[in-house]
Amino acid sequence: MSRYFSTQCNLAGVWENELGSQMTFSKVDKDGLLSGSYQTAVSVSDDPVNASPLVGYQQKSTRNADGPTFGFTVNWASTATTTAFAGQCFLDQNGKEVLKTMWLLRDHAEKYNDDWKASRVGSNVFTRAAKQ
Repeated sequence: MSRYFSTQCNLAGVWENELGSQMTFSKVDKDGLLSGSYQTAVSVSDDPVNASPLVGYQQKSTRNADGPTFGFTVNWASTATTTAFAGQCFLDQNGKEVLKTMWLLRDHAEKYNDDWKASRVGSNVFTRAAKQ
């Protein structure tokens, strides 16, 4: 069973998910504003996907002090795609920080009637990248 503790859930730094994608939170300000970049390791496009900017918020209320929640959006720089992530920081049974996230990706739809295939949903688990 996971446990969590807020003092170790500082999002600043480099995180990697189970697929090898990396996100970097370069700034987490006193109000919880997040900024950084996301480099995906997976794509449906044959074109290389460059690191893309992200912006969002980490919850700073005292009610959510343990295991803070957060959300951010990635604006994929080389595509017409946007992804919104929502997650929470936990400590696993070994005391290691883990970010559990859900995401919703929206791709550009050419036609109104093709809208059904323009959204995807998934989840990822991130841990701190080995090289910080």
